[in-house]
This record gives sequence, C-alpha cells and structure tokens, in this order.
Amino acid sequence: MIPLPPLREVVAKHGLAASKALGQNFLFDEQLLTRIAAIPGSLKDASVLEVGPGPGGLTRALLRAGARVTAIEMDRRCLPALAELAEAFPGRLRVIEGDALKVAPETLFDEPWHVVANLPYNVGTALFTGWLSGQDWPPRWRSLTLMFQQEVAERIVAQAGSDAYGRLAVLAQWRATPRIAMKVHRSAFTPPPKVMSAVIHVEPATMPPGVSARMLERVTEAAFGQRRKMLRQSLKGLPGALAALETLGIDAARRAETLTVADFVAIAGVLST
Repeated sequence: MIPLPPLREVVAKHGLAASKALGQNFLFDEQLLTRIAAIPGSLKDASVLEVGPGPGGLTRALLRAGARVTAIEMDRRCLPALAELAEAFPGRLRVIEGDALKVAPETLFDEPWHVVANLPYNVGTALFTGWLSGQDWPPRWRSLTLMFQQEVAERIVAQAGSDAYGRLAVLAQWRATPRIAMKVHRSAFTPPPKVMSAVIHVEPATMPPGVSARMLERVTEAAFGQRRKMLRQSLKGLPGALAALETLGIDAARRAETLTVADFVAIAGVLST
C-alpha cells in the first residue's frame, strides 16, 4: 500500500474547508472509505467514475483497490490535492475540472465503467436519475455505488404503499436492482450534516420489452406530481392514460402510491404501443 499523508493533513495543507454551497461534507475515516470502495466487488483494473472527489478520500480508497479512476471536480481548490494523489498513482487517476451534470460519461470511457461517489447533496438526485434514464439498456455503466442522504436512499428502495414510495423508486427499480449497502452516521463527516447518510448500490437488470423509458417517465411524473389525487385526476392530462388503466383493470380511483412498479411499467407499455 502506497503511504499517503492523513486526509486531515491534506485538507489543512490546502485550506480545504468544506463548501456548503457545493454540498460538500468530507469523510476522513479511511477504513470506512475502504469499505465503500469494496461494495462494487473487485475493482482491479476497472474503470471508475467518481463525482465530487473533494480532497480525494474515496479516490485514494478506489486507487488502492486497483481501479483506474476518472474524477470530476468543480471545486478548483481541490485540484492541487488531487494532483498530488495522481502523482502517487501514476497513470491511474485522471481529474476533470467541471460540472458533472454537464459531462456525458460515455465520452470519457472506451469501456464499461463503475460509478462510485460520495455525491454532493445538492446534485445527487439529478445525477442519479440521469444515469438511469434513456432508452438504451443495459447501460454502459456496470454499477452505481452512491452516497445519499438516508431519506433519499430510502426513497430509492421503497416499496409500493410506503410513505417513501414515489417516482424515484419506480425509475430506480423498473430495470435495475437497488439496495442500501451501508448506512453512515452523520458524525463520520466533516462538517457533520444535519441528516444521516446511506450508500446505495445499483446494478442493471433486464428491461421489460416494449416499454418506452420516456413514456414511463411521463406516466410517473403525472401520477406522482399530484400523488394525493386519484389516478383519474392526476393522469387525465396524459393522452390515453385513463383508457390504459381500464385496459389493465386498474381502478382509476386509486392513488399513485398504491401502484407497484410493475403496474407503472404495464401502463407505460400500453401507452408505448
């Protein structure tokens, strides 16, 4: 194992106080970071995309696991610390300065990749839904291992009928398999956030045939956009939706949170034909 200075020393050396505006909360516990890097399985010689590496805590854990890491960081203050890490692992770390929301991962890799990241809280959900979107499936990413606020993580894995169940659960589960791999106490971060966190691990699953991803997005957007209303009201603006409910034998007096992922897929399937 390549000897590296403690992360706290790196942060102090470069004056890297966490930026609230950028949604930063740093992890310094290297044993915890090693456990996170191990969640996807063996990363030896695997390509990994990391978003928001900050001072490079998770980055060094990924590099020590044998990964070839491409890190996207928009905080210029962190670049010197990441450059030092790149020198310690020659040819294994590429750092891109920029906004991950504006970078298409498929332009960065010639082969499938894993995504492993302690996502900034303010962009985490947008990045996640972006990686899950699009008609092409399976995706070029092999797995997603992502730190979220625990509340968001619970929404991703929620089942129909639960308070946490909503559009995010449907989009995450209809052709992928998400699970909560680890919960992380707020005290593990510097500065400690106000909420608990959890690491989600997602692997692609089989995509149901004959279903338009865009149509499923439209159906869930309409249904959960007015989730306290009956489906006959929330879906009336979507052409053909009420007829699809009748075709499938789904009571239009039900509310969105009572429908399973399979129900939403079936509705989108009828509307995709």
